[in-house]
Amino acid sequence: MSDAWDDVVGGSKAAARIRTAAIEEFAEHGYGGTTTRRIAARLGMSPAAMYPHYASKEELLFAIAYEGHALALQVVENADRPDAEPSDRLASVIGRFAAWQAENHRWSRVIQYELAALDREHYRTIVGLRRQTTQVVRGVVDAGHVSGEFTLPDAEGVTLALMSLCVDVCRWYPSGRYDDAVTISDLYADLALRLVGAVR
Repeated sequence: MSDAWDDVVGGSKAAARIRTAAIEEFAEHGYGGTTTRRIAARLGMSPAAMYPHYASKEELLFAIAYEGHALALQVVENADRPDAEPSDRLASVIGRFAAWQAENHRWSRVIQYELAALDREHYRTIVGLRRQTTQVVRGVVDAGHVSGEFTLPDAEGVTLALMSLCVDVCRWYPSGRYDDAVTISDLYADLALRLVGAVR
């Protein structure tokens, strides 16, 4: 990872434990309903012991959001196979992205629904990561459109629909028989191909 990763997220085991506890608190009580005291109590430490790692609750949320979005971007980039056919690329990228949302649904719920609490500079940084992730998907959609493999009325609209489908997994997962990441991956890969008119 880049220097920015260490600067924002913090590489120590203590910082990682604080982030994990904060994710659980934010997921259960929301950002507004969570205090640094509650997070610290979850870890059996004093609030003062958190400050060397994260100076404020907002800074902690930023670290959680940065880590989550950076990892999601990495997942999408790693899932893409530029030498493959567009349909195989899309199925791989969307399937893996949706699975990541399921595997990390509490974390994802926090970083999707609590971003309004970030300050302006931190929010812009996270939006930049989100745009990079979207651009990976858009690149695959465009490749399929150019090759004629995909039938698209609107590449931008289809890309937004695909991204929305994936990130919304965190809102309802698990539900009924959709309670494991592999099932989600297979379902969403198939849905993506149907959306672009490339059913295999």
